[in-house]
Amino acid sequence: MIAWPVAELLPHAGDMILLDAVESFDDDSVVTCLQVRPGLLSQADGSLPAWVGVEIMAQSVAAFAGCQGRLAGLPVELGFLLGTRSYQCNVEAFPLGSELRIRAIRSLQDDSGMGVFECHLDGPGIHAEARLNVFRPPEVARYLEETRS
Repeated sequence: MIAWPVAELLPHAGDMILLDAVESFDDDSVVTCLQVRPGLLSQADGSLPAWVGVEIMAQSVAAFAGCQGRLAGLPVELGFLLGTRSYQCNVEAFPLGSELRIRAIRSLQDDSGMGVFECHLDGPGIHAEARLNVFRPPEVARYLEETRS
């Protein structure tokens, strides 16, 4: 388990942080985990709808970027989920209390900040997978200023 608090690795705050911890990471992948608990995205019974799996995977990719940044002495920066291909999940919801483990593997990243990650989410009787397309511009503040013009 990585000792860095997840809140220091993600550009999220409060209840929007779904991950509990980063288990491990290397140059091209990250493994994260969480226990399903009631929150902003929960259904009435405390479960998370299956579509939240995409956000969980995206936060895992963000945690990967946060870990890489921290190693390089850089601050956590904003990134963008551009989309997903072929999200598949074998359940309609992740039950309250379920322990989920997510593995995100970088399959492509270029100098412009575009990247592709193969993601797998597993838990008791649960499997979801997707390919996430992400974008993290090299200079986020400048990029955001340019998009306002």
